[in-house]
Amino acid sequence: MPPETVLQKWYTLSLALIRHTPTYSPPVASRALAYLGVTAYEAIASSSPKLQSLAGQLQELKPLPPREAGKTYDEVVVLDAALAAMMHDLFSNTGPSGQQAIHHLEEELKAKAVSTDSTPETIARSEAYGQAIAAHLAAWSHEDGGAVVENMGFPWSYELKKGPEHWAPTNPLSRQQQVPLLPDWGKNRSFAMPAGASCELPPPYPYSEDPSSAFYKDALETYQIGKTLTPEQKAIAFFWIDDAMASPTPAGHWVSILMQIAEHDHLTLERQVDSLARLGVAMADAFIGCWHEKYRYDLVRPMTYIRRVIAADWTPFLLTPPFPEYPSGHSTQSGAAAAVLAAIFGDPYPFSDNTRERDGAIPRSFNGFFDASKEASISRLYGGIHFRAALERGFEQGKCIGAYAIALKTWR
Repeated sequence: MPPETVLQKWYTLSLALIRHTPTYSPPVASRALAYLGVTAYEAIASSSPKLQSLAGQLQELKPLPPREAGKTYDEVVVLDAALAAMMHDLFSNTGPSGQQAIHHLEEELKAKAVSTDSTPETIARSEAYGQAIAAHLAAWSHEDGGAVVENMGFPWSYELKKGPEHWAPTNPLSRQQQVPLLPDWGKNRSFAMPAGASCELPPPYPYSEDPSSAFYKDALETYQIGKTLTPEQKAIAFFWIDDAMASPTPAGHWVSILMQIAEHDHLTLERQVDSLARLGVAMADAFIGCWHEKYRYDLVRPMTYIRRVIAADWTPFLLTPPFPEYPSGHSTQSGAAAAVLAAIFGDPYPFSDNTRERDGAIPRSFNGFFDASKEASISRLYGGIHFRAALERGFEQGKCIGAYAIALKTWR
């Protein structure tokens, strides 16, 4: 079995498990995809004359275990064993059906991935080495601050900030959502970004209920667009909704786009693992940076403000997520994703995206990565869950964060 097929099968399963693992909110999913990408990359880089390790480049990542000198390895088995072990670690809390899916794919690939020329000793050595790579990276991951997610990511206790400018719960029916999601995620160890505070944003517009203020005008735009949505705007909002437990999340959506491109354009294995690692790292860092700013400013959501100040009966097109407004997570991570993919493939780079087809969304075509990322960003304004300032500044933050993943030295 070609190594590209092994890679595709494990990634396909990861995107499915993200949909069905309760703790996998968008930040958590981005973290998992980053570690999965680094695992695949290091498994291939360990023998490739074209690629160099990310050890010493990613935060606190020490050199990986070396291979036995003069010994032969089955490279497909190394890759498969590394990904299987990392999947078990990342999705250790998924349900019985998810555990069964991991086990079944592991057994399937063990039977099919081995080269007919490999001896039992080579197979055993290769499997052990792949597992050693995963164990090294898993141990590294356990120290980043995001390995354990309790209560679906909602803190057991949390004191809301006082004042009309601050975040307030938007879903009175959910006990969990009376506190915001993952308030400490912005403190997690980053990957390529120097720290969670990197690429800081300017403050949002000063809070005001004065109709002449910038804050009010931003809110009024969200309200007015929400009242007059066109079918196309609704389709865009639905296409990029990427909710937890109903999609592979925003990070998974972009990984799906990359996997579609890899298949369509017949990318080499080295280009695939390089792209997946950079993309995963950029999006995970984007969520850390975004969450750092969200809880730094703790800004009120459009739904709360508009109902209090403009129209008490207003309802946004999309369900408002349970965390602060500024900046937009979709915008930050889409900006980071587009920056990385444009640096790798160029832009414009026409492609079609069928990620949401199984959910009833019609596939969409784009001129390039920034075209798609800007549509993902504006979709949150159409959905009524962000002000424009959160989109525009989040997008710029994402491009800033993506530059750190672009700067990684991967090719020899």
